[in-house]
Amino acid sequence: MILTVQLSGALLGFLAVLFGAFGAHALKKRLGPEQVSGFETGVRYQMYHAIVLLILSFNLGFSSALETWIAYCFIVGTVLFSFSIYLIYLISLRGKRSKLLRFLTPVGGLFLMAGWGMLLYSFIADIV
Repeated sequence: MILTVQLSGALLGFLAVLFGAFGAHALKKRLGPEQVSGFETGVRYQMYHAIVLLILSFNLGFSSALETWIAYCFIVGTVLFSFSIYLIYLISLRGKRSKLLRFLTPVGGLFLMAGWGMLLYSFIADIV
């Protein structure tokens, strides 16, 4: 599991830099400032959670189900949240909209919040 989390963190970090550069150079010319800002939100959240995954991979043993679920929530949440944002704005370049993608973004956010909540719980459980 540790290797899976490390690979996921590294891949998500790599893709965050790639999508950030794509947004800054290719999309800035085709999207308005609000749309670019929205795209950058996806990149920022993706990078934050890539770093969190890497930190967790070096600090957790993933010997409990809770630790494994924390990682899964961060991975799934990041993919659903950030990638749905990217697709929303890329599809908008063609003048289209997707209700499904607009549904996936908050679902991804819920997964991210669940991951953070479980991480908080794991810290509190260690204290008590």
